[in-house]
Amino acid sequence: MGPFEQSPFIVIWEITRACELACLHCRAEAQPNPDPRQLTTEEGFRLLDQIREFGDPVVVFTGGDPLMRPDLFELIKYGVGKGLKMSMTPSATPHVTKEAMRKAKEAGLSRWAFSIDGSNAEIHDAFRGVAGSFDLTMRSIEYLHELGLPIQINTTVSRYNLNDLDNLAALMKELKCVLWSVFFLVPTGRGKTNDMITPEEHEQVFNWLYDLSKTAPFDIKTTAAQHYRRVVMQRRKAEGETISRMNLLGVQRNNGETDDGIGRPMFGVNDGNGFVFISHLGDVQPSGFLPVVAGNVRERSLVNIYRNSPIFQSLRNPDNYKGKCGVCPFRNVCGGSRARAYAVTGDYLESEPYCTFIPPNYKKAIS
Repeated sequence: MGPFEQSPFIVIWEITRACELACLHCRAEAQPNPDPRQLTTEEGFRLLDQIREFGDPVVVFTGGDPLMRPDLFELIKYGVGKGLKMSMTPSATPHVTKEAMRKAKEAGLSRWAFSIDGSNAEIHDAFRGVAGSFDLTMRSIEYLHELGLPIQINTTVSRYNLNDLDNLAALMKELKCVLWSVFFLVPTGRGKTNDMITPEEHEQVFNWLYDLSKTAPFDIKTTAAQHYRRVVMQRRKAEGETISRMNLLGVQRNNGETDDGIGRPMFGVNDGNGFVFISHLGDVQPSGFLPVVAGNVRERSLVNIYRNSPIFQSLRNPDNYKGKCGVCPFRNVCGGSRARAYAVTGDYLESEPYCTFIPPNYKKAIS
């Protein structure tokens, strides 16, 4: 039995689809106004109660823009009161006020995450679809530092910022973030296949991130890039390290620490395996990038869906993977992005289509 059979490490709740930005890659295809069918405050409280039944997974409020929900701070306070670690990823819009940041801190928020997709306003604002987003983000980060709230920066790697990554890494250092969460685009929602970098470029960026992780004063985590773990294993092996499964799967940090405000898992998290997503309507999916619905929290408990849904159970067994992922020696620690496999092939158990690695036993398997 895997480590996440009974409980996820992280729970993402899309508390609203409303957002004032129009990002090129938006998974949610966010809309200007809240959907009247979104979960109510009371339903939100019940959902947080169910999440607590798992133990104490990390809870992330996402959207749309969480700040478009008037009951946001009430929900944070309720979750914190239940003993949950609460984090959120608001959009950089005029809703990000000093008062909103102060209220979030008072409610007990563990971490605030902003997206920065370019090292300057020209690249970032083009990606976000709204002028002024970059400057607003910079001002907001300054105030979060004043408040003492830990800052996470999310960056989505695409062909639009591939050549800007060195500058972005320098900016992360300057902004004193605790975690740089590097997303690799999945062609779902507004994200398109031709926005993605190539499989070979994925490999180059993974190696660059590994080198950076040795000296960076912040944690580095990847999302929708499970094959980064394979690169880490290969690089460490080449450097003569003997690596146990436990210490490999933590996030690399140059001083060995992992206390970044929410903690990190010791095993590889993947869609439906340590990770669960609830939509604004209560639909439960393996992740926001994998839009396959396993149930709805208005009809069944989240705990029941996560543990017993055939979709989630199949995703938690790497022996179900097809193609080269199915015979890959790294399948238990990597497993490839199930969301990208689904987006490109229509089958979430298919091989990660943007991985260059050919398992030594793969040719044998297909011959």
